[in-house]
Amino acid sequence: MTKPLPRIAVTAGEPAGIGPDLCVMLAHQPLGAQLVVVANAEMLQARAKSLNLTLNTVSYDASINQVHAGSGSLTVLDQATKDQVIAGQLNTSNSSYVLETLKKAALGCLKGEFDAMVTAPVHKGIINDAGIAFSGHTEFLAELTNTAQVVMMLVAGNQSDSMRVALATTHLALKDVPQAITKKSLETTIRILHHDLVNKFGIPNPRILVAGLNPHAGEDGYLGREEIEVINPVLMSLRKEGMNLIGALPADTLFAKHHLKNADAVLAMYHDQGLPVLKHASFGEGVNVTLGLPIIRTSVDHGTALDLAGTGKIEIGSLLAAIELAIQLTKNKPSSAK
Repeated sequence: MTKPLPRIAVTAGEPAGIGPDLCVMLAHQPLGAQLVVVANAEMLQARAKSLNLTLNTVSYDASINQVHAGSGSLTVLDQATKDQVIAGQLNTSNSSYVLETLKKAALGCLKGEFDAMVTAPVHKGIINDAGIAFSGHTEFLAELTNTAQVVMMLVAGNQSDSMRVALATTHLALKDVPQAITKKSLETTIRILHHDLVNKFGIPNPRILVAGLNPHAGEDGYLGREEIEVINPVLMSLRKEGMNLIGALPADTLFAKHHLKNADAVLAMYHDQGLPVLKHASFGEGVNVTLGLPIIRTSVDHGTALDLAGTGKIEIGSLLAAIELAIQLTKNKPSSAK
């Protein structure tokens, strides 16, 4: 019996942003998977009209396996919005709709109905303005799946040799970063990174480059002691378990070609230490992957771009890369009974 193609749930994100535009454009892109867009079907039809694109929405039926042919059709798991959607205009009334689409996709993954989920951008501010505490996809999905700690990793495209940069800390003020990097948190981060490189990316013995926190990786303590007191002791301990960890390396030279040539991932200590290099290399096709979850979740690496919603002046590259990477990751999952 031929195994069904992976079934990927795609959430359309903030309805006033470019997420719906991307999903409409997706209807015209053939992909080797079953795609299920979790969104309001009526909204997608309205956005297609504004983009002058044809769109046929088909109601999702879990019993039907159908390849996404790119012929102008989208399979849609319909979720009603609370209020009218106007491209470019945020509306707090629709914040709960955004979270419901995420819940449906994530719970479907947990049940094995979907093999992975891919998320279009949400607008954190408008969700919080609606009185809903929300700090981002990553934290929301961690709580929903009862996951204690997750790791953000960005991938420059969807190829097997793409640059991968994980973060020891994420959205923190720079002054708060040193205190956030403890032996315990760093060890947990590296364990998650190593585990998912092996089990989700299929890399048997991943070689991970680890950046130092300070200039020149502390210069033997003259420019900071975090490498001596926290980072290097953790690396030494985990190396004894067989992990292939290189560092702590000075971040200004870590991304040189001779270092990256045989590296499977880089662990940066903070957001703007590693991501500017990756985003320069990704040319609009970066993918955000949440490591540590019991499900596969990838995402576009850009925001809602409210000013571009409904204009047709956007590129679909990051969403396609996120879907294609999700498809690749599903191939490393154990065979399902679906």
